[in-house]
Amino acid sequence: MEDTAIPYELPEAENHSFFFIDQRVETRTEAKLHRHDAWELYYVVHGYGSRTAGDTCQPFTAGDVALIPPSMLHRWEYAPESADTDGRIRYLMAAFDHSLVKRCMEAFPEVRNRLAGIPFPTDALKFGPESSRIIRKLLSEMTGMDELERLSAMLRLLPTVFTSPDHTFAGRPMRIERDVRRMQQIAAYVMAHYVHAISLKEIAAEVGMNRSAFCSYFKRCKGMTFSQFVTQYRLNTACELLKHSQKQVSEICYLVGFNDVPHFNRMFKKAKRMSPKAYRNAESIKSP
Repeated sequence: MEDTAIPYELPEAENHSFFFIDQRVETRTEAKLHRHDAWELYYVVHGYGSRTAGDTCQPFTAGDVALIPPSMLHRWEYAPESADTDGRIRYLMAAFDHSLVKRCMEAFPEVRNRLAGIPFPTDALKFGPESSRIIRKLLSEMTGMDELERLSAMLRLLPTVFTSPDHTFAGRPMRIERDVRRMQQIAAYVMAHYVHAISLKEIAAEVGMNRSAFCSYFKRCKGMTFSQFVTQYRLNTACELLKHSQKQVSEICYLVGFNDVPHFNRMFKKAKRMSPKAYRNAESIKSP
């Protein structure tokens, strides 16, 4: 895809529980490839073209209703010839953060009874005839509603959106997206816990994998074992402390998660080709 994916923040987030729009625009002004941290429920009223959702591109026509998960790259590209006599297409769209779903489940037992325990989709979905009919009706009614009436309609929409049996696959997150997010999660965990021992079992559980699958996955993505990655992070942190603090080498050893000074010295020398003290001296010479 030649488009650059752009992050997009939904407007009026501070003053509304969700975002609703009845949009009628020229095809060339419709959004480029983008992502946002919200569920997107989209009803094509007039127009046709191709929809990109994650790793999948599918045609769409008037009447289609689809759900795009949070953070998934997507784009609705309308064919110019599908516009009306004024050169415009039309769609209705409701976008809502997953926190809205959680708050509704916490506040309303009726919503919780319908949604508790269901697996929320990670793939984009295209709704079938019956669900589309219900969703089109509710979204169309929202156009003439005030904001409280729209909130009531949203409460009716959520169970249909997330428990609909008649939907088909419309796109999954691209593998590179999943890998980037997962590796960011792993790195964040290491940054928060590197001072202590991190077992393969706990880091695998952190990202929802078993130990064996995690080891294979990490080696494929990083070209090193998780243990090597943690050691590398600890040694890089030690380098920063050697350069920018006056702490003793033995103190730095324990601060970065090693529990044995001779072992720390050996690992440091193996990685940096010099001892911690020699590294500190070399860095002090470089400093003005």
